[in-house]
Amino acid sequence: MPALLISATDGRPARIFDWVVIFALIGVCNGCGVLDKHQEPKVPQYGGYDPTSPKELNKVSLPAYVIEPPDELEIAARPDNLEFSTRSAVVHQDGMIDLGFYGHVYVAGLTVPEAELEIARQIISQPLNPEKSAKDREKDPVRVSVRLVNGSRSKQFYVLGTVNAPGAYPITGNETVLDAILQGGLKSNSLPQKSYLARPSLQGGPDRVLRIDWDQIKQGETETNYQLMPGDRVVVPGGKPPGLIKSLIGG
Repeated sequence: MPALLISATDGRPARIFDWVVIFALIGVCNGCGVLDKHQEPKVPQYGGYDPTSPKELNKVSLPAYVIEPPDELEIAARPDNLEFSTRSAVVHQDGMIDLGFYGHVYVAGLTVPEAELEIARQIISQPLNPEKSAKDREKDPVRVSVRLVNGSRSKQFYVLGTVNAPGAYPITGNETVLDAILQGGLKSNSLPQKSYLARPSLQGGPDRVLRIDWDQIKQGETETNYQLMPGDRVVVPGGKPPGLIKSLIGG
């Protein structure tokens, strides 16, 4: 057998050192696969299943949108003789919006209909236009329209862990766990089969932790492809990054 191995430099039979190097490389490459198989069980699996949570093909409407900083609102008011031009207002860190000569209004924590009523009260509280009497205002009451500009800035979900693009993503109400993981992007050492969803408790209690069955999701099962809610955290654990040799040979 040794006579069949020829040195690449001078055509002479390879020396024992050549054998050692070759078998070492083979051992390392084979060891990569062995390490990968033993690496996964060391990563704990968090969470349990919740068959009652909204999921793909069984989604629900999100709760009423609550305004928070830094949402941007477009505000219009009627009647036209109010001299209140349509304007955009960003919710400041203190929860206030600036209405110019009509003052400031606190809108953080309000739904859009509640904000419309609060802004209308603020406008009504200002002195009347000399050309408009109180009877005119009763005849043509102040009406306010508020809409969100550029979608929702304050409502997000988060993708954390061993992914290419961890961070916060805007939520529209249609996203699922699968969307979150795909947006984050898996790395060569990501372990999506160990992923879980952490959902903050609205009552201030402990977070709910839901297990994600990645293998089932890939096969089209929707049981753990949960619909995301504002504030949800999708966590993708990871293992040891591949070594240099494995990165070079692939696999």
